[in-house]
Amino acid sequence: MKRLFFLSLFSVCAHAQDVQWHGYVSQGLTQSVGSDYITDDDDITTDLTEVGINGRWQIHDQLALVGQLNYLNGGNRYEAGARVDYLFIDWAVPHIANWSTHIHLGRYKNRHWLYSASRDVPHTRATAILPQSVYFDGARDIALGSDGISVQSTHSDRNGVWEVNWSYGKSPLDDHDTEAFLGPNALGKTEQDYVHQFSVFYQPPSYNWRLGASWLSSDFRYEAAPREFFFDGKSEIERVVLSGIYFSEFWELSAEWVQEARLDSGAYAPTFATDRTGEGGYVQARYLFNPKFSALLSYDTFNLDRNDPNGHKLSVMSQGLIPSYYGYENTYAIGARWNIAPNWRLQAEHHWVEGAARSTTRIIPMNAGGTDKHWRMWAVQLMYWF
Repeated sequence: MKRLFFLSLFSVCAHAQDVQWHGYVSQGLTQSVGSDYITDDDDITTDLTEVGINGRWQIHDQLALVGQLNYLNGGNRYEAGARVDYLFIDWAVPHIANWSTHIHLGRYKNRHWLYSASRDVPHTRATAILPQSVYFDGARDIALGSDGISVQSTHSDRNGVWEVNWSYGKSPLDDHDTEAFLGPNALGKTEQDYVHQFSVFYQPPSYNWRLGASWLSSDFRYEAAPREFFFDGKSEIERVVLSGIYFSEFWELSAEWVQEARLDSGAYAPTFATDRTGEGGYVQARYLFNPKFSALLSYDTFNLDRNDPNGHKLSVMSQGLIPSYYGYENTYAIGARWNIAPNWRLQAEHHWVEGAARSTTRIIPMNAGGTDKHWRMWAVQLMYWF
């Protein structure tokens, strides 16, 4: 069966009419001071590498194969190495009532937030470290795309442009993801049962602003090994994001607000359960001085539990093992971008952070202590794309 599938795929691709491909290379220096987020022991490191190639194979007028292979080293935020960010069949459905619709089958790309479809390419990001309230790096691979089906429909007329997106799938998880959720002592297996998303965006005829809203529902399951410290567990997540962006000749202003309800049960004990709703968002402004140089300011905030904004209950629940500042995170950032030459860019940024709610992916950060209450991080990247 597999042989027949690959022979059929080769036969289809052999008759492709058009192939387009692009790539990028980015290398940088980075450091986090007072935190083990990104780097350990306050070291300055070159663990800021991104190399990727993406392409579109137009099989015929309504069918294409689209994909991206990426090598990523972002410090200890996620596992270093190569990954297939996305690989899907793009089917352009015939127009219905002036709606243009594309159906993506395979490892589709998340298009439900302002920057979710551009976070994988360095020169399409405003900063190397995106606002963590919405674009949490600890879940980068899970949030970027999933295996399943995605539908994108757009309608354009004299009143503006409407875009509606729907997707359903699941992301493959490995031992690194299990360790990220529960720690190095976890011997079992973590799986995502599903992720279901829907979003809608509107843009006026002037195209100078865009508003949107999205909804996400997802379940994760942990199957404990026969002999280990942990137990079977489950996590249920529901997320709502409101998005907005405004463009002018010299300004770009963007903001997103997120509310994330999460129910965790089991894993730490058969009767363990937490029910909390996280909340936060960011405001970001970029000013274009000229076509080559621009500067950025941003503020990002997130509370792990909106009913415990100071993290006091979190600390009490852990009997003081978890500092209260792991319940929130506030970040101020500045950045600058210089387009040195066509397809060449130098980008720099500095972040000042209070709190540590987004510095770890652990469900319960019982071994917290690698991050101070006040810490900072910076990055400089040189990038080229073609």
